[in-house]
Amino acid sequence: MLMDSIVKSIKLYLICEVTLNFRQHMGIEMLRMGERIRKRREYLNIPSNDLASAIGVSSSLISQIERAKAFPSILTLKKIADVLNTTVGDLIGENETLFSNPLLKAKERKFVKKNENGASLYLLSRHDPQKGMETFIIHFNKNADSTHIMTSIHPRQEFCYVLKGDFKAILSRKEYTLKQGDGFYFHSSQHHLFSNIGEERGQILWVVNHYSP
Repeated sequence: MLMDSIVKSIKLYLICEVTLNFRQHMGIEMLRMGERIRKRREYLNIPSNDLASAIGVSSSLISQIERAKAFPSILTLKKIADVLNTTVGDLIGENETLFSNPLLKAKERKFVKKNENGASLYLLSRHDPQKGMETFIIHFNKNADSTHIMTSIHPRQEFCYVLKGDFKAILSRKEYTLKQGDGFYFHSSQHHLFSNIGEERGQILWVVNHYSP
């Protein structure tokens, strides 16, 4: 009887320990997910009440989710991801590989998009929704420009560095000439356009922060 009592006590202790560890783990994961949602929402400049209206919930629920006080259903999480133009996997951290694997080889470089004018955009680092900035390289064919590649949709700071070629930059109707080695720092709320004016293909390193000052 004594041995049975000891075994039961040990089992109960282990169950309690596992439950506690699980709850602590879930609490940390909920907090991280809430932070990812908040940072993505702020990056897109979407007020919490607008997000709430778009998915049909109260703004207080969005606040609770972002502060890890409430856990959304799968359906709600999917709606949040759709409005924030991301995926459920990104919000729950499935793709967080940046800090565990910071190196991105040239052959692993990810193609993002291209426009009809001959400019192509490539991502220079691994995906992570918690990154404070994004780094890209833009390849410009002769006479290509940055239409639909670099936009003024989201307010943020941007930096361009000419790796190769000659470019014309238009910023708020003022024109600048850029050559290899030149840098250009500006706020994306200003209308801007970069054009390859050289005889060869050009390349620009483009760095974008996720948050406006």
